[in-house]
Amino acid sequence: MASNRGVVYMGPGKVEVQSIDYPKLQSPSGKKLEHAVILKIVSTNICGSDQHMVRGRTTAPSGLVLGHEITGEIIEKGSDVEFLEQGDIVTVPFNIACGRCRNCREGRTGICLTVNPARPGAAYGYVDMGGWVGGQAEYVMVPYADFNLVKFPNKEKALAKIKDLTMLSDIFPTGYHGAVTAGVTTGSVVYVAGAGPVGLASAASCHLLGAAVVIVGDMIEERLAQAKSFGCETIDLRKDASLGDQIAQIVGVPEVDAAVDCVGFEARGHGKDAVVERPATVLNSLMTITRAGGALGIPGLYVTDDPGGVDTAAKTGNLSIRIGLGWAKSHSFATGQCPVLRYNRQLMMAILHDKVHIAKAVNATVIALDSAPQGYQDFDKGAAKKFVIDPHGTVAKSAQA
Repeated sequence: MASNRGVVYMGPGKVEVQSIDYPKLQSPSGKKLEHAVILKIVSTNICGSDQHMVRGRTTAPSGLVLGHEITGEIIEKGSDVEFLEQGDIVTVPFNIACGRCRNCREGRTGICLTVNPARPGAAYGYVDMGGWVGGQAEYVMVPYADFNLVKFPNKEKALAKIKDLTMLSDIFPTGYHGAVTAGVTTGSVVYVAGAGPVGLASAASCHLLGAAVVIVGDMIEERLAQAKSFGCETIDLRKDASLGDQIAQIVGVPEVDAAVDCVGFEARGHGKDAVVERPATVLNSLMTITRAGGALGIPGLYVTDDPGGVDTAAKTGNLSIRIGLGWAKSHSFATGQCPVLRYNRQLMMAILHDKVHIAKAVNATVIALDSAPQGYQDFDKGAAKKFVIDPHGTVAKSAQA
C-alpha cells in the first residue's frame, strides 16, 4: 500500500513529521467522494494561522495533520470529476467549498454551508474546520475538485514560477482581499499592520492595485527591511511616537485612506507596551488613523476560543474595541476568511505575466518536509521568510532547470 508522511501537531510548541494514512476519496465521516481528487503535493506552505495552533492558542487537538496552503499534481480522480485530468498541476484554495449551497453560489466560499457540520466554512488541517486532513504532507485528498481547483494552463511555465504560484492557495488572495475590502485603489495612501507573510502579500497587493503610498508597521527589524525592499514605507511600532505622528512624518497628515489588519488576535501594544499582548491594539489604532469614511480590511485571524488569552474576555474572543470611534467616523469593516476563488485565477495571470513577484515580496524560502519542525521554530521567532515545504523535491528541481 502507498505510504504518506505529514506534519502533525503534537501539542503546544511541538510538531513532528510522521507516517500518516494515504488519502482516500472519502470525507472525514467516511462518505465516498467521487467528486474528489488525490494530489501529489508539489508545494505546501507554513502559514501564520498554523503557527497560532502550534503555539497552543486554539483548541486544536493533538494529532492534527497541518497544512492548508496546497499546490499539487492530480494523480487520481473520482468518476464525477469532469474538467480535470491526471497530471494537471493545480492550486488549491484553503477554503473547502461545495459550490452548490447558497453562500457558494453567492461567491462566499469561505463560509460554505455544507462542508463542516460544526459551523459555516472549512479548511484543510485546521481546528474546527470540518476535520479535513491537512496538506503539509506528501499526498492529500481534495473534494469538489471541479469547483475548487484552478489548473495552471502550462505545466512547464507553472513550475518555472512555482514559488510565486504556491502563494495562490492563501496568503496572496488573503492579502489582496484585505486591500480590496479596505477600498485600496489608484492613488490610495494605505497602512498595513503587520509585516509577516500576509502583511507583505497585502502590501504587494496594494501596489498592484495602484496605491500611491503603502506604509507597513511591525516590531521586527528584518520584516520591516523586507517590506522596504519592494517599495514600502515602514514604521517601527516599538518607538514611543504615536502611530498617527509617524504616519504624518511620511505623508504630512496623521491619517490614511485605507487600513489593513494583518496581525489578528495575538497583537501587542505599541511603543513602551510592545512587549505586552493587547489583542485590540491593532483594530483600535486603525480606527484612529483611518480617515472618516474610510474602510478597514481585516484578514488577520480572530478566534472564538483562545486558551492563551490574556484575560477571561479574550479567551472567548471578546475584545475591548472602540466601536464608537469607528461609528463616528463612518468606517466600514470587512472580516472573515478570504473567499480565495474570487481572486486566485486573476492573481495567477498577474504572476504568469510578470505583473507581480509575490515570492520575492514575502521572501519565499524552500525547505524539505523533514525540515518543517525547524521552519515552525524559525517562523515563531519572527523570521522574515515564507517557508515553502517541498516534500518531493519538485520545487528544488524546477529552480535548477
